Amino acid sequence: RELHLHELPWPRQVLLDLGETNVRLRVTLSYFVDPNPSRRGWRRRFAYQSHALRFAVRQPTESVDRFRKRINAAAREEDETGFAAPDDPHWLLGPQTRNRGSLHADVWTGPATDLALRDTIAVYPVSGWWKDQPKRDRSPLGARYSLIVSIETPPDAADIYTPVALSIGVPVMI
Repeated sequence: RELHLHELPWPRQVLLDLGETNVRLRVTLSYFVDPNPSRRGWRRRFAYQSHALRFAVRQPTESVDRFRKRINAAAREEDETGFAAPDDPHWLLGPQTRNRGSLHADVWTGPATDLALRDTIAVYPVSGWWKDQPKRDRSPLGARYSLIVSIETPPDAADIYTPVALSIGVPVMI
C-alpha cells in the first residue's frame, strides 16, 4: 500500500559529459505473489495474484514532487490535473507489455543527457485479490521485492562504475 521512491546514485556528470551518445538503462523488478487460495485459473482480472507492483522512471523535465504526484493520485491536491503518464518511445517494451506476471523488465535506450536526469524510480502497488478478500489480506506485512538497475555505455566511452561505487561506499580497485 506504499509508494517507494528510489533516488539512485547516478553518475550524472559522467552521463552529461557523454552528451548525445546513446546509452541503455535496464530496469528489472521482481516479487512474489500469493496465488488465490479460493479459485483455480484466471476467471477475471486480479483473480490469481494477491497483489502486483509496477515501476516508473522519472522524466528528465519532472521534479521529484511532480513525479510523485503523477504516480500517486493521493499526493495530489483536489483540483490538480494534468498528470497523465507520458508516452516514451525510448522503452523497448513499454508499460503495457512489461507489466505481466511478477517479473517486469524493460530497457530504455536514448541520449545520455536524458538519462542523467532520470535518477528516480518509483515502485508502487496495484490491486489483486487481497482487495476483495479482506480476511486474507496480508498487505500489512508488506511486499518484498528486488529492483535491479543497470546502465550500459558504449565500450571505452566513460567510466560509470567508479563514481557510483564511490557514492555508495564500495571500495574501488585502481
